[in-house]
Amino acid sequence: MPHGESWFSLALRGTPIWENLENFVRFLNRSITGEEDTWYANMPVEVGHVVGALFVLLVLAIFAVISYNGVKDTQAAVVPEGRFSIRTFVELFTGTALSMMSDIMGPKAARYFLPLIGTCAFFILFSNFMGLIPGLTPPTDTLSTTIALALIIFVATHIYGLKENGFGHIKHLFGPIIKWYALPLMLLMFCIEVISHLARPLSLSLRLMANMFADHLVLGVFLGLVPFLVPVPIMLLGTLVVVVQTLVFCILSTVYIGLAIQHEEH
Repeated sequence: MPHGESWFSLALRGTPIWENLENFVRFLNRSITGEEDTWYANMPVEVGHVVGALFVLLVLAIFAVISYNGVKDTQAAVVPEGRFSIRTFVELFTGTALSMMSDIMGPKAARYFLPLIGTCAFFILFSNFMGLIPGLTPPTDTLSTTIALALIIFVATHIYGLKENGFGHIKHLFGPIIKWYALPLMLLMFCIEVISHLARPLSLSLRLMANMFADHLVLGVFLGLVPFLVPVPIMLLGTLVVVVQTLVFCILSTVYIGLAIQHEEH
């Protein structure tokens, strides 16, 4: 199956659902450019990653409903299940994410930001795993998906940084010395800090996209050449890449937010 094609595109291409998604993406392109007749606004669009992302959201919604039904009775939920199930997986995954975040930003902040980082972790992990299923493509191998995730983290970082520290969040961009005689150094530090902050969403999105694109491409090549047994080590390596890339994105996101909300005296 050619790269970019999946069972979703084969099943839905030409249907009203696919055409409506394409029209919506074209509308967004024209809104970005501000013009009707430009090469970018009218270029062909690919919505396979959008369908894949919607499928991941559907799967996560099903997992959420099953997990909620398993814990809504708090007295019965105290006793852990005797087998591995969807509820057990969700509890272990959430607990691991909370523990990792607590080590970085502290227990209080970790509990507050768990819905944000945890949602990103679930979405990225399930999206990445789609690349290991023959005939499916991971939504995270497209820059449109990964840049959206990175921009959410970028905006949250600065919104909560301003909320927590006020003008101090901006002041630290000028460096540790805020004096009139250090103005040239302050301006230099400000430029360096602004560039580094703007580079964060770019590095988050490109790292995730490039790794998942390469992983899916290598797996597709091996499956095409030798469809049995030989691709198994590649799939095991791909599983490691899936987990590591999820972990890297979430750890860096937690670090960025943690640095933004920490108080100056700490």
